[in-house]
Parts: sequence; structure tokens; C-alpha cells
Amino acid sequence: MTTPTLESRLPSVGTTIFTVMSALAQEVGAINLGQGFPDFEGDPALVDHVAAAMREGLNQYPPMAGVPQLRERIAAKIESLYGRRYDPGNEITVTAGATQAIITAVLAAVHPGDEVIVLEPCYDSYAPSIELAGGRIVRVPLVPRTFRPDFARIAAALTPRTRMLIINSPHNPSATVWTRAEMEQLAALLAPTRVLLVSDEVYEHMVFDGAAHVSAACVPALAERAFVVSSFGKTYHVTGWKVGYVAAPAALTAEFRKVHQFNVFTVNTPVQHGLARYMADPQPHLKLPAFYQRKRDLFRNGLAATRLEPLTSQGSYFQVVDYSRVSDLPEAEFCQWLTREVGVAAIPLSAFYEGGFEQRLARLCFAKQDQTLLAALKRLERL
Repeated sequence: MTTPTLESRLPSVGTTIFTVMSALAQEVGAINLGQGFPDFEGDPALVDHVAAAMREGLNQYPPMAGVPQLRERIAAKIESLYGRRYDPGNEITVTAGATQAIITAVLAAVHPGDEVIVLEPCYDSYAPSIELAGGRIVRVPLVPRTFRPDFARIAAALTPRTRMLIINSPHNPSATVWTRAEMEQLAALLAPTRVLLVSDEVYEHMVFDGAAHVSAACVPALAERAFVVSSFGKTYHVTGWKVGYVAAPAALTAEFRKVHQFNVFTVNTPVQHGLARYMADPQPHLKLPAFYQRKRDLFRNGLAATRLEPLTSQGSYFQVVDYSRVSDLPEAEFCQWLTREVGVAAIPLSAFYEGGFEQRLARLCFAKQDQTLLAALKRLERL
């Protein structure tokens, strides 16, 4: 007997650069600044809340849309920060992380042949989600090096077949943050259309230098057409828990939940109860901008002793660097050389573009312990 031949639903997807670089870093003993998650633990108080929920017997299925108290907390947080009140019962859904939230929104809204605009460089789950829905991916580049939205190109990409646009701010990988003027310009552009919006806001609490995150929830004309996505894993340094949420108008949420109930049904019960209890105090997320800005500044100050040129980092926990003064190698080759010869792993920015796009840029992650960052900087001083 032989295994039947399977025609792949995602024939172009192979091993990601993130897996490759992490494996290489482990193989050669490099400091891994390529991985986009912390090397430190979350708040022990949060862990205690989850453990207490387990001991209390809160271990069976919760409601499909999420534990009511957690949805109430999410709605209160959004209203406090962004001024829009979502109904916890009909407009907030707890998800198994942001990636599941994004594919669920796409599957709920996109039909075969529909077009979905993504802005490159972009997170690597967007395109496969669209492919699985049978949609057509329309790639529009952000302005090179500044990574601002190019509204003329976005407008030119809109057609009667456009069903959805996916945006991400603060942005992975570039660390740029959309301004209110840009969000309002997007609202004006989409106003005469029926285009839906997925607003990936997983780094919403990591915006620096006194700026405020402008959520799609802040702009009424966007909020009415948007699935707003966020992540507890990113906010509370517990990425492996895989819990996030989506806020959307009731009509969109109803369709979202039809898909959600059949791809995960619901999300880890004691973790939801633990998060709800922890969110009674807003200080952990309110303090996050200062927490990560200090790490950003520590890292950027150290980069001054290297030949890497840091680009602006306005939000998220990433720093893009220009290595033109160091090497002429293409980005993927440079990152492999950096990992092997210098002992610091990075991610080529070209990995976030279809077919690659060479700018001699690499992404580093500063969501690390200070000693990890200082050790990496010491190695980078050799450049």
C-alpha cells in the first residue's frame, strides 16, 4: 500500500525563514534576536490567577464566544482607550490567538474569486489565509524604507472584486505606526466601497515617544467595517498561551462566529478566567509602552557602536537595521552570515515580501532580557 497523492492547498508554502533562522541559531549557539517573542516570563500574578481558576474546577468548555467576564473586560478596555463601546455579548469574540482570529475573519468574509489587499511587507499568515478561502491576493507595497501607506497605490488596487483589506499597526516587521491622519485617510478611501477591514493590532500597547495607538475602533467609519484583532500573548508576555480576541460590529461578528465555532469552537477556559481577573487592573497594559521603550532605547543606543544603521522604531518590539555599511550580501545570506560568524540571529526583511525585495535590511527583536540585548550588542560591535 502507498499513501494516496495529496494535492496541496498551499503548494507554495514551505519551511518559513523564522524556523530556518531559529534552527540555525540553536545549531551555532547564536543569540536569537530573530524570534518575535520574549525570553522572559509574564507576571507571576497572572499565572496565579490561571492556576486558581484550574483549582476551582473551571476546566470544562466555556461559552463558544468566550468567558463573559473576559469579554466584558475587553469591551471596557477598548472603550477606555479608544472611545468605542462594543457589546460584549454580540461584538467581542475570544480567539485562539491572533493568527486564528485573522484566518477566521478571512474565511468568514472572503468567497472564491474575491480580492484581498495586503500591504507588503506583511506578516506571513495573511496570504495563506486568503488562499485557503479561495481569494485572490492583491499585494500593494508600503513606501520603501519608511513603510508608510501609499494611498494612491491602494486606491489603484481597489476594484469591484475587492472584499477585504488587511492592515497592521504597529507594524511587523518595520515597527512603523499609522497616524490618525492616515487612518482617517483610509476611512475616506473606503467610504464609497463595501470593502471590509482586518486591523491587526497585536502590538497596540507598544507605541513609543508619547504617541497614541490609533485603533480602527477610534475611527467610526472604519470601526463599522472592521474586524479589530489583538493578542493577550503579546501584551502579557505569554505568547505560548495563544489567546487573543476580535472586536467587530454584530453583523460581522455573527458571521465570524459561524466559522470560529467550527475551527476551534472555543478557547482554554482557565486561561480566560485568569485573564479576566488580571485585567481588573489596567496598569499592566498601560505601563507596557514605557517598558518596551526603555528596551528599544537600550538597544538603539548600543547599535551606535556598530556599523548597523537603525531605522525608526515607533512601535512593536522590533528594530529594523540597514546593514549596507557592513555587507553587500542579499538579505537572507547576510542574516545567515550574521548568525554563523557574529553569533546574532536576525530575519531578512525580504522574507515579508512575495518573491523577496532587497533593501539590505534585517529585523531584530528587542523583547529580550537586558543581559540578552547587551550580550548581542557586544557581538555586533565586531561589525
